[in-house]
Amino acid sequence: MKKFFGEFKKFITRGNVIDLAVGVIIGGAFTAIVNGLSNFVLKPLINYVICLMMGGKGFEDAVTMLKTAWAVDDAGNYIQDVNGDYVVDLANSIYIDWGSLITAIINFFLTALVLFLIIRIINRLKEENADVLTKEDKAELKKRGIKRSNKEAVQAYIAEKVEAKEKAEAEAAEAARLERLANPTTEDLLKEILAELKAKQN
Repeated sequence: MKKFFGEFKKFITRGNVIDLAVGVIIGGAFTAIVNGLSNFVLKPLINYVICLMMGGKGFEDAVTMLKTAWAVDDAGNYIQDVNGDYVVDLANSIYIDWGSLITAIINFFLTALVLFLIIRIINRLKEENADVLTKEDKAELKKRGIKRSNKEAVQAYIAEKVEAKEKAEAEAAEAARLERLANPTTEDLLKEILAELKAKQN
């Protein structure tokens, strides 16, 4: 039992599980925002445009009735609205709700648009922070009298730093190679003997 809880603790504290939980929570809140924007802002505006163009009640009239059931009161009489028309009982009717379909499509495009904008902003920030300056870099720039707003000078400093790093790595690799030649390991000696034997056979 102790082993089980230990494994569970290890699983639940893994970084990707926590990231997933945060993603689900944020996704739920994000969905609520998108639904609110669609239902309380865009849908009424589209309803208004549809009412101006075609009359009626907008999305509420955007249904195709396949089987109509009329609403009845407790006495079994058909219910009529203020205009004298019979009221449709949607709960017992069979119909195609085009309004809900249009709302779902709007939600989809809104979600895709917002996600695209978020990813675009994140990618821009990553590009801008691709060459993040360390404290040492900032101190060196200040020492040289280079302002961080001067992008060309900063880029030149970064290029110089990268070149110096590559040169240092090349020199270190060459020094390690010379050190190994001067003090060969048993493996190096065996490889050298094997190479000489192969050369003699040829």
